[in-house]
Amino acid sequence: MTAGYLLVTVAALVANAGIAAADLARARFVLANSAEVGVPESWLPRLAALKAAGAGGLLLGLLGVPVVGTAAAIGLVLFYLGAMAAHLRARVLYNLAFPGLYLALAAAALALGLATGR
Repeated sequence: MTAGYLLVTVAALVANAGIAAADLARARFVLANSAEVGVPESWLPRLAALKAAGAGGLLLGLLGVPVVGTAAAIGLVLFYLGAMAAHLRARVLYNLAFPGLYLALAAAALALGLATGR
């Protein structure tokens, strides 16, 4: 396992676990952003579960189950592509960097995992 893969994957894991917790806590910024992009508040627990599952899958990948880590990274990439699409559809561009950062972390974890054979 390379240091780059470890660093990026841990960053993606922590970021996704953190935003999943914010979703579950219905943090004010989460509610405001969701409303602005047209995501119903009732979706938040499911979206949080997907993010938490992605974080858990990345952790399992680090702990020696690479196929689960790869699947989790792919799932997170797809999830954040959807988030980017929701922002673009709603023309909420001023904070597009946030889902973009999560997408970049997931894509980097996926790319480095594949490159290192994880």
